Amino acid sequence: MSTSLSTSGYTSGRPPIADAGPQALCAREPRVPAERLVAEMVPPPRFDSVRFDTYNPDPTQPSQSEAVTVLSGFAAGLGGAHASGAGKRRWFSKKPAAPSGPRGVYLDGGYGVGKTHLLASLWHATPAEPALKAFGTFVELTNLVGALGFQQTVQTLGGHRLLCIDEFELDDPGDTVLVSSLLSRLVEQGVALAATSNTLPGKLGEGRFAAADFLREIQGLSAHFRPLRIDGQDYRHRGLPEAPAPFSDEQVAKAAYATDGASLDDFPGLLEHLARVHPSRYGALTDGITVVCLTDVGPVPDQSTALRLVVLADRLYDREIPVLASGVPFDRLFSEEMLNGGYRKKYFRAISRLTALARDAKPLVSQ
Repeated sequence: MSTSLSTSGYTSGRPPIADAGPQALCAREPRVPAERLVAEMVPPPRFDSVRFDTYNPDPTQPSQSEAVTVLSGFAAGLGGAHASGAGKRRWFSKKPAAPSGPRGVYLDGGYGVGKTHLLASLWHATPAEPALKAFGTFVELTNLVGALGFQQTVQTLGGHRLLCIDEFELDDPGDTVLVSSLLSRLVEQGVALAATSNTLPGKLGEGRFAAADFLREIQGLSAHFRPLRIDGQDYRHRGLPEAPAPFSDEQVAKAAYATDGASLDDFPGLLEHLARVHPSRYGALTDGITVVCLTDVGPVPDQSTALRLVVLADRLYDREIPVLASGVPFDRLFSEEMLNGGYRKKYFRAISRLTALARDAKPLVSQ
């Protein structure tokens, strides 16, 4: 990140300006071609460099080492021709027979045991060019269907060798049925699958293991998945510093003007803008942004707005874009009713990720 944090000459007036001053996300209306949506279905920058040999299994948890061994073998088995008999789409040929035996793996484990690290490592290890394998969250996959339509999505992904789905969301029955139908069509065309998921709300041991829920919710697809349990503790809760308190409006604006590539928006205005931008474009909304600066952060007013904010938080976290904010702390974004409702896992994930990005942004404020 290129920054200029000098504050010399700054008084109560206009702060020093970086190369071009802060941008406004609210002024952006990205248009994303379908080809880009598909091309961007790769592990996010945070997981660019992860591999099986960079995963550090806990010696007290044998299932972690076993997972690496099993997934390495699974990746190797995906080499060669596409399971349908060819590496390219079969536009006019007879529908291939469904492959025998499990053509999918489901990584079953609690928070912070490295499921996404392993899923991204599987993508990297699979011997196929990037255009023949896809990686995305459940939300990104549903957004792709929304942008392309169901049939076009089947045609687009049907020639792939591997589709990885991170955080398969079991708390949305409608989207679960939609994606299950899509995966059934892709399995028929020989696409191998790998997935992680959240747990259903209200389940005993929520946040731990979800294989039974996952296999039940995807129903007819369950025979295509081998559950792979990964035990362990949440590495993200080990020794992390406390989240910084929000800064003042003046501090946020000052840092925005002093940081190349920063954006600066008031939070209520940004929430309104997100309602006018399709969630599939939230990644493009942040193109070229080095830090997101927000003033007047407050509780989100309704569930639709909250769910859009969750998607934006995911895209910022994937791209490792710090968030500097004034107003209320991020753990007060969502009401008690939301945090106790059916989408609470999404909201807790957003709080966790925004808090991590706030820690990343703290050095941008001169003390």
